[in-house]
Amino acid sequence: MGIFEEAAIFRGVTKEDARQMLNCLNPVEKTYKKDEIIYHAGDEVTSMGVVLSGSVFIENDDIWGNHSILDRAGRGEIFAETYAAIPGQKLMVNVVAAEEARILFLDVGRILKVCSNSCVFHHTLIENLLKLSAEKNLRLSKRIFHISSKSIRGRLLSYLSYQAMENGKKEFDIPFNRQQLADYLNVDRSAMSNELGKMQKDRLIEVDRKHFRILDETEI
Repeated sequence: MGIFEEAAIFRGVTKEDARQMLNCLNPVEKTYKKDEIIYHAGDEVTSMGVVLSGSVFIENDDIWGNHSILDRAGRGEIFAETYAAIPGQKLMVNVVAAEEARILFLDVGRILKVCSNSCVFHHTLIENLLKLSAEKNLRLSKRIFHISSKSIRGRLLSYLSYQAMENGKKEFDIPFNRQQLADYLNVDRSAMSNELGKMQKDRLIEVDRKHFRILDETEI
């Protein structure tokens, strides 16, 4: 039952249904090293990935060599589900292991089409899939919101404000290193690092690698 406890896609699947589900869906589990490509842009896929441990980046590299991180999927989250649901649709992104990651691949067609046994868990998986896809759309919308500012400081303030709200406190760690944060915000790393330095001098934030602290007016 380990995989069912780790991944949100299996939320609500009973122990009684677990064995039948494994027989019906025939999932495949693989482990990837950091920076190993899981899916390439241009691939046609039929299986979505479920992150059982570690995390992956959804990345884009355009024809001119510009690199950006569009999203991050952590433990229990999914990726490539939209492409897997549409036969013949080529991936527009790369999926790369952000660290050592254990991935479970599920054939989306088998999830969406109720089998001849009319397995009850299909309906549970479809409901969970819709919820997880909606959550991913929200994350992508948040990124669009963060990069809507024309200035690097504006993008940083938007992202850090959201992280503070998400964590419920003004001191937190982010999931990106400096280069990854620059790629996520679609800015130059050196320019972003300079701006972070200016924001520290202005006593807006304190930074130590991935650790951030937003300062109150009383601390300025």
